[in-house]
Amino acid sequence: MIQAENIRKTYGEVVALEDISLEVKKGEIFGLIGPDGAGKTTFFRIVSSLLLPDKGTVRINDLDVIKDYRKIRMIVGYMPQRFSLYSDLTVIENLHFFATVFGTSIEKNYDLIRDVYRKIEPFRNRIAGNLSGGMKQKLALSCALIHEPKLLILDEPTTGVDAISRKEFWELLKNLKEKGITVLVSTPYMDEAKMCNRVALIQNGSILSIDTPKSIIKTFGRQLYALRSTDIYRLLLDTRNFPTCESVVPFGQNLHYTDKSSDFNQKKLLAYLKQNGHEDIAIEEIKPGIEDVFMKLMEQKNEAGHQNNLQVDT
Repeated sequence: MIQAENIRKTYGEVVALEDISLEVKKGEIFGLIGPDGAGKTTFFRIVSSLLLPDKGTVRINDLDVIKDYRKIRMIVGYMPQRFSLYSDLTVIENLHFFATVFGTSIEKNYDLIRDVYRKIEPFRNRIAGNLSGGMKQKLALSCALIHEPKLLILDEPTTGVDAISRKEFWELLKNLKEKGITVLVSTPYMDEAKMCNRVALIQNGSILSIDTPKSIIKTFGRQLYALRSTDIYRLLLDTRNFPTCESVVPFGQNLHYTDKSSDFNQKKLLAYLKQNGHEDIAIEEIKPGIEDVFMKLMEQKNEAGHQNNLQVDT
């Protein structure tokens, strides 16, 4: 469905995307996972034919996004990160407008948007600007689907909505996938990665890894432990100075810890922390998640960049 090769994009001296290559298969939910500023929106705007790359090519259904941009826009539904519909129009007026723009009607494609639209249909005459975040999200998705696109591009669609709306939204995406629509979605929430068939982890405009969520997690390759005590900040500082500490990073109210030793002994770390005055210490082995792999890959990339800089200096 999508073939992107060697995409580069800069804004002045800022490199937004650097040598991005990936393929999205027809009928899959493909996630672009990374924090704000990673390059997700820039990539989506290029794929949607709204922004020109400095270098590289993107093809959708064998159509070039530059040469065939008019055809591309007829088969792509794009939902930007910010609510971009007409706030002074009602729900039904927005939907009717977008259907008209694409030369279709609500009635013709109602079957496609039914699952999404029926949740907001009781508010069809409400001004769009007065909708809640979750309802705006569903209206924007309905408008992106009204012309029956083959590819749906969603830029952080669940940012700023409540947990229930987030869950409902991903159920809707699964239903769309079953109808044969390819979904390209971005999110800063690592827990949403498991909802995708495949994901690309992106940071600072570069791809760190592309694979299924399960396969990416398997690459972690270390035992992982959750640490906590009464003083989490001091625990972080002291644990970093433990002789065999490989990495320790904050995760909510815990620290996630890996050790250099292949025969790590929890009792040694516990004794070390007690000697440093920590109380109510808990050490528990846990399974890694996507976010743990993401942090590990970032560290490896930073270390590689540091080594390259040292070689240049010498």
